[in-house]
Amino acid sequence: MIDLDRLPPRLKRSEASEYLLQRHGVSRTCGTLAKLACHGGGPAFRKVGARTVLYDVAELDRWVKEMLGDPVCSTSAAA
Repeated sequence: MIDLDRLPPRLKRSEASEYLLQRHGVSRTCGTLAKLACHGGGPAFRKVGARTVLYDVAELDRWVKEMLGDPVCSTSAAA
């Protein structure tokens, strides 16, 4: 479990997956994040070397906010 009060500025993919669930209640596995990194539609990331991927915490927050959209008061307002 990651400590949300002492986060580094960038997270490994496994940490990003855990962060999304703990902070935002959004469940995305490491495999899903990897697939999104290849095919698009996921959070922005930084590539370090040949294999390491790091996600900026601010980018994860921005991605979730974009994915969730604005709050609505009724289902008809969501359309």
